[in-house]
Amino acid sequence: MNRLSEEQISDFHEDGYLIVRGLFDSEEADILRKAAHADTTFGDNAYDLEDGEGGNAQLVLWNKPGEDIWGSIARSERIVNAMEQLFGDEVYHYHSKMSIKKPLTGGAWSWHQDYGYWYQNGCLWPDMGSAFIAVDPNTRGNGCLQVLKGSHKMGRIEHGRYGDQTGADPERVEAAEKVLEKVYVELNAGDTLFFHSNTLHRSDQNTSNDPRWSLICCYNTKHNNPYKESHHPFYEPLEKLPDTAIKAMKGKLFDAKTEFWNPSTDETTGAGKKAAS
Repeated sequence: MNRLSEEQISDFHEDGYLIVRGLFDSEEADILRKAAHADTTFGDNAYDLEDGEGGNAQLVLWNKPGEDIWGSIARSERIVNAMEQLFGDEVYHYHSKMSIKKPLTGGAWSWHQDYGYWYQNGCLWPDMGSAFIAVDPNTRGNGCLQVLKGSHKMGRIEHGRYGDQTGADPERVEAAEKVLEKVYVELNAGDTLFFHSNTLHRSDQNTSNDPRWSLICCYNTKHNNPYKESHHPFYEPLEKLPDTAIKAMKGKLFDAKTEFWNPSTDETTGAGKKAAS
């Protein structure tokens, strides 16, 4: 992919999300899948999030894109340039995470906006977004992401503790569901969903026999540099890598210097309340 078209950018601003099919080709998708399932670092640094329905979602988070396969994706021109087109400014790496849903037990996520959490980190504007990359195929059966089309135009919704998860005000979400289209984002491996930080999204449990791993690279705009310290970084210039770097990194798993973040041990997160951020 060279650059997003004007139509794609317009669709993103209208809908709050954009799906780019085959952003990573079949060889790259195979590299990501094999690397993800081979990298023992994920198992060592994953933490469980109970969904209140008997399932557990797992996340692995890190702030700095290292000199490894995962850093080459977060810094790839195809991802970073797209983000800069969509938000009209230089962007920097806010954090990345691997969302893991194991077969039959992978937990659900309640409706939320990422800015519902990131607002607490001192970001004045919701000029932030994520690139959600399917490592495994994402289907309805294994708990693909769901989005409310156009919900980013609602602005930030109040977030709090509702039931067993921290998420968006259920009364407001219920009203939004009556007037906005719910889209099941089914993706093939290598497909990428770009979405706005105010776009409401959720997912069901994985009731299938197939795993659902998804890499999520999150970015903030330079003009939105936080006014206070949090568990995610301030602005730092991001060194982009050519798209060819991904295949060149084949077999190079997590950098030994990677620092992982666990919200359960981070005092700035309010005992894990912002786990989904």
